[in-house]
Amino acid sequence: MKKFLFNYVLPYLLYGVVQLLCRTLREKNLNPEGENYFQDLPGKYILTLWHGRIFYLFYHYRSRPDYYLLVSPSADGDLLARLARLMGYSVIRGSTFKQAKAGARSLIKVLRNEGRIIVVADGSRGPRCQAQPGCIQLARATGAPVIPMTYDAERKIEFNSWDRFALPLPFSRCQLNFGKPIHVPREAGDDAVQTKRREMEDSLNRLTAEAGKFS
Repeated sequence: MKKFLFNYVLPYLLYGVVQLLCRTLREKNLNPEGENYFQDLPGKYILTLWHGRIFYLFYHYRSRPDYYLLVSPSADGDLLARLARLMGYSVIRGSTFKQAKAGARSLIKVLRNEGRIIVVADGSRGPRCQAQPGCIQLARATGAPVIPMTYDAERKIEFNSWDRFALPLPFSRCQLNFGKPIHVPREAGDDAVQTKRREMEDSLNRLTAEAGKFS
């Protein structure tokens, strides 16, 4: 019974909570041109964000089966995968720690078929707001641009977790922010990958700081 509730009842409860809460929020896009850039792209791209800034963006891009999310094969991942599918995403099961190569191969396959993926820049374990190279390596392997994105809420709860996960409070203002695309040449060496990784990290941190300024 406990497994049934966790796998088949809780995802629907969480789906309802996300929908109800996010519909009370007031959204402002600080860079609509940045969002329009990739929304108008006909082919592949990689969206990336910090782990602690997942919540509202998860709602914002609901009903997008052309967006693929990498979800860990753990028990908690089972719950997240079901919730993601309810929200309208496509899901790939894999991890940046276990079965990393299999997950990366699946993401590369999606991109080479002109699909779109969403990758958490600081991974599932952190360190917080420190970009890992995986996203840049995917871009190098496929030629897909990387687009940083983030949000912040004027009133929110920040959990005491490694990522300081941000949960907006009902009726709060939310500000979205989008960065310039980062292109990685296929011939880029390890030093160039690290340079692009730092560029992505700096962009995400700057965008998040800007999103947190409410007048």
